[in-house]
Amino acid sequence: MSKTMKGLILFLVFDAVVIAAYFGYRALRSKGGAGTDSSAEWVMMDESYVPKNDVEMFIKTDAEKRGALPLYIRNYGANKRALGQFKGRQYAGPSLKTLEMLNPGLDDWMIVDIRYKTETERELIRTVLYLSIGGVWKVGDSGTLVAS
Repeated sequence: MSKTMKGLILFLVFDAVVIAAYFGYRALRSKGGAGTDSSAEWVMMDESYVPKNDVEMFIKTDAEKRGALPLYIRNYGANKRALGQFKGRQYAGPSLKTLEMLNPGLDDWMIVDIRYKTETERELIRTVLYLSIGGVWKVGDSGTLVAS
């Protein structure tokens, strides 16, 4: 084989590897939608919904008091990727260490999207960061998830 033929084969093999890596990278980036956990699905919360945890119980009780049922929730749980994409009034893409530093006694945290309609039938989506400090859940911040 001549040097030219070896060079051409090496060039084609290199191109194939680069193209495969590019499409593999694109497939991984698009897999999670907005970059968050794709297993988090919208769930309708109405009078018959059974809450899975204290935060969902709080959301349901509050919505019942305001007459806002049914509403939809998407619970990301303690997803660090969702936390990094969270942008609110107090936190902008915080890390777990930041939450622990700014909230002494932090036990757990959770991010939940809440989708509901106002009295004027306008649909709103809020992303809420809930914090458990000393075993008590509270709203830490409200904002949105921004794809990175």
